[in-house]
Amino acid sequence: MATTLAKAAEGIAAEQTHAARIEHVSKSFPGPAGTQLVLDDVSLDVAPGEFVTILGASGCGKSTLLNLVAGLDRPTQGSIATPGGRPALMFQEHALFPWLTAGKNIELALRLRGVPRAERRPEAERLLELVRLGGAYGKRVHELSGGMRQRVALARALAQDSQLLLMDEPFAALDAITRDVLHGELTRIWEETNLSVLFVTHNVREAVRLAQRVVLLSSRPGRVAKEWTVDIPQPRRIEDADVAELSVEITEHLRGEIRRHGQH
Repeated sequence: MATTLAKAAEGIAAEQTHAARIEHVSKSFPGPAGTQLVLDDVSLDVAPGEFVTILGASGCGKSTLLNLVAGLDRPTQGSIATPGGRPALMFQEHALFPWLTAGKNIELALRLRGVPRAERRPEAERLLELVRLGGAYGKRVHELSGGMRQRVALARALAQDSQLLLMDEPFAALDAITRDVLHGELTRIWEETNLSVLFVTHNVREAVRLAQRVVLLSSRPGRVAKEWTVDIPQPRRIEDADVAELSVEITEHLRGEIRRHGQH
């Protein structure tokens, strides 16, 4: 079934030039001192099947940008297009319903998508297998570890059958070992399904380990400050010398943005 998903995604990719197109997007919010500009003239394309990480200091507008792409808010200026349909969104918190089992949490997304009742459980079990949680269909949320809960949240996001997956620091609350394992699992699932992924993080090593392209936002207001293409072959390890080397370079640029912001 994963192969079928990948082939379907490849067919869609052949017809689309981008999974997401962000054109001259700005976003302002009202504040006690007047209107606050959070994002300023951001333009960014995500190609079909591409894994892009957005990196920046706290408060630079990373999550705001992701919410705009998800359609949870509208830009003040500019436009956003996701030709493959509404993106799936995964947050830092798993946001699972505690009164439902792991399988029923996934089935809820399937029901909202219009999947017939008879097909929901087999599909939920298939998605649990995909995230390496086979046999966990009947487990309650309190019976799952933090890493297992995020796997269920990922399976639920995949259940939306979107070609674009938006991830807002989904592993930030996990311990280093669990996070490392889930990095590997996410890379495997991305390769198997040919999804497009837009992944927000403040962790430079995480950004380099996962992405084909790293986009650095300046400190507020967020603008695209610099981009890097990551040519390091997958699978990568967070401790690999090439990952460390590029991480050092990106970190220097990030520090420069933080220093520049502090001078204003």
